[in-house]
Amino acid sequence: MEKSVEKKLDKLDLDLRNLLTDLDGYSEQTLNRKPDESSWSVFQIMTHLILAEGGSVKYVQKKLSFNPELKTAGAASKARSVLVNAYLSSPLKRKAPDAIAGENLPEYTTFWDVAKRWKGQREELRIYLTELPTDLFDKDLYKHPFAGKMTLEEMLAFFQKHYNRQKKQIYRTLKKLDAVKI
Repeated sequence: MEKSVEKKLDKLDLDLRNLLTDLDGYSEQTLNRKPDESSWSVFQIMTHLILAEGGSVKYVQKKLSFNPELKTAGAASKARSVLVNAYLSSPLKRKAPDAIAGENLPEYTTFWDVAKRWKGQREELRIYLTELPTDLFDKDLYKHPFAGKMTLEEMLAFFQKHYNRQKKQIYRTLKKLDAVKI
């Protein structure tokens, strides 16, 4: 695995550990509560992130399962990555794809289930990326649902920006709930 990819994974894992440590001080009731009917609970936001990351990796795994001919990434791939990450840094909103929203988000879950699932998925991602041949890391291998084809490193950059955006939503949700740690 390329050092730049490993560094991005390390940052994602550190951010996840810090978030879980911080949220561990809130009751499960609070983390399952929606501020209003049209909003998501903290656990639903976290599940959205888990589903988005997991779906992305499944796409890559499926694509590689039939030994496709892959193009080397170029300026267009970088531009798509910059575009999606700029959008995620903006206040603009877009409806999430059904596969990672709505009925696919739990009405109730536990801190343990969310933490275990997300950490396990990240561990599997690290193992998977470690086992991939290095020549795949400069290929247009990942396909973002809105932005299009990107490299694996650009996929991880998307994960980071998406996480950063949703982390803000988590803390806005806690503020709307007037949540306090127990």
